Amino acid sequence: MRYGVDMNWFVRALLIGSAVGFGISIIANTCTTVFLHRALSHRALTLRQPATFIFRVMVWLTTGIRPRQWVAVHRKHHAFTDVEGDPHSPVLLGWRTVQMKNVALYRAAAKDPETMSKYAKDLQYDAWDRILFNRAWLGLGLGITLLVVVLGPVAGIIAAVVHMNFYLAGSAAVNAIGHHFGRRSYPNEATNNQWLAFLTMGEGLHNNHHAAPSSPRLSHRRSEVDPGWWVVKMLTWSRLARLRFTDVRLNAKSKTPQAA
Repeated sequence: MRYGVDMNWFVRALLIGSAVGFGISIIANTCTTVFLHRALSHRALTLRQPATFIFRVMVWLTTGIRPRQWVAVHRKHHAFTDVEGDPHSPVLLGWRTVQMKNVALYRAAAKDPETMSKYAKDLQYDAWDRILFNRAWLGLGLGITLLVVVLGPVAGIIAAVVHMNFYLAGSAAVNAIGHHFGRRSYPNEATNNQWLAFLTMGEGLHNNHHAAPSSPRLSHRRSEVDPGWWVVKMLTWSRLARLRFTDVRLNAKSKTPQAA
């Protein structure tokens, strides 16, 4: 009887922890695509201070990412897409290598002083960075502590593990699978995968993004769905964000779409 009760308790903790972990990953992916990617890296939208601060806190608690580093690495990726100098190109390294070692590749690029000074010179650390947001392990530790306090130790740790694996695997897939498998609507090496876009709040529409990097919307066709764009629209409706462009602005190489 005791065994059955204990097993029911563990299954309940497993289900709750898995659901919460998945939900936190959706939040982290939303912060990544809207704040780190579209707003900071490409200036596709400008956020007002209340929204900016909330995004900074959420990125800190859910990922520990330092925004300045993320921006620098991503901008370098665009400057050397799939050629020598790209921090994480599956064309150069193989998609399996990028999928499995994406975190190590990111850290190596983020620790390069030249990359930081060249590609993130418009983003300077402020007092909040020095006090809190540059302390990655403090943010992650506080985030895990909150999960344990709210859900209990077992469900909290399960939520943290599920979130970590889901978020890291999804981020790696955008760089690996998103430059190897999928549809190419425009003449660049990136690909579109709608299933990956659902999991990463739009980032799987990667071919579209490389064709129009300054666009706040990653979906270019009626059949494409960009969940991150829904969040951007809510921010604009609430006057917490202003769009750089209201339409899709293709770069020079992408004016003529390829056949799907």
